[in-house]
Amino acid sequence: MKIQFIGHSAFYIESNGFKGLIDPFITGNPLATLTVDDFPEITHIFVTHGHGDHLGDTVELAKKHQALVITNFEIATFLGAQGVQAHPMHIGGRKTFDFGTVKLTPALHGSGIHTDHGIVDGGNPGGFVITVDGITLYHAGDTGLTMDMKLLADENIDVAMIPIGGNFTMDIRDAVKAVEFVQPKKVIPMHYNTFGLIQADPEVFKREVKNSEVILLHPGESISI
Repeated sequence: MKIQFIGHSAFYIESNGFKGLIDPFITGNPLATLTVDDFPEITHIFVTHGHGDHLGDTVELAKKHQALVITNFEIATFLGAQGVQAHPMHIGGRKTFDFGTVKLTPALHGSGIHTDHGIVDGGNPGGFVITVDGITLYHAGDTGLTMDMKLLADENIDVAMIPIGGNFTMDIRDAVKAVEFVQPKKVIPMHYNTFGLIQADPEVFKREVKNSEVILLHPGESISI
């Protein structure tokens, strides 16, 4: 499996025929070194919540690649009205797809979708536990620390993607506690240094995490597991 960090909270995941994007904020992302044209094929898109720095290029990419978007019910309905193929889920739901399984997890945040006509209800924000080819990923989305994360230790997470930037999400202190709760084998910090309000030093996070391997990726870099 290839896991590529695009920047902010956006990731590209590739494993055999599965080519997925999570929170594809690419256009307008000040840290992104890639563009939407750098992805010749996308099969699935995962959207944790409705904010523009997560919904990002979902509509354009889903239509271009005929990709299935997996997200909450409200965002799926919003996207469906724009001609996007979307599968609705909600917190705690688990579903088997052709590539593996997806579970929608709780996140403490907002999810309003900004449109030309005002803010549209984006439903409950969430995170994803995604299993592909026997490898289980946890993308926390935008969230504060929650005791619910302790339940994720039972999911046997191989790689977790955890926000560390503070202000809108967990800061480093709480993110370290989240890693203790989730107990992933590896963890990639995200949602930091994109904007002035979310400045954080990932080296501090790496130093503070004790029982998981911390992988620091610059935008555009990837790992294979």
